[in-house]
Amino acid sequence: MSSEDRLSSFLKTGPDWGRLKTSVPGIFVLKMPAYKSSPARLAVELNPVDASGSPTKKRGVVLRSREELEEYRAIFQVEKLTPLLEQMEKVNPEVKKQAAQKSGDVLEI
Repeated sequence: MSSEDRLSSFLKTGPDWGRLKTSVPGIFVLKMPAYKSSPARLAVELNPVDASGSPTKKRGVVLRSREELEEYRAIFQVEKLTPLLEQMEKVNPEVKKQAAQKSGDVLEI
């Protein structure tokens, strides 16, 4: 089954807010449910993973189009972002890592 066929199938039969792992760690396909006049659709979710490949955050960055990706790329290039994060790391308490969990179905991209 091709990637496009698997995506089409996931859009039709996948659970609302379901995640489909891809062959690239941290990149998931997310099924967004229908809402008002908008039909169900797929989006890409960027979410760091643990040792088992499971997402570490409840919800990552959701990208609905290539245009949104370009907007985020521009934000990540802002030189003041790294120093801000370094300052926050000094102020915030340390966060403990969670144990690994089992992995499931994977979409090859």
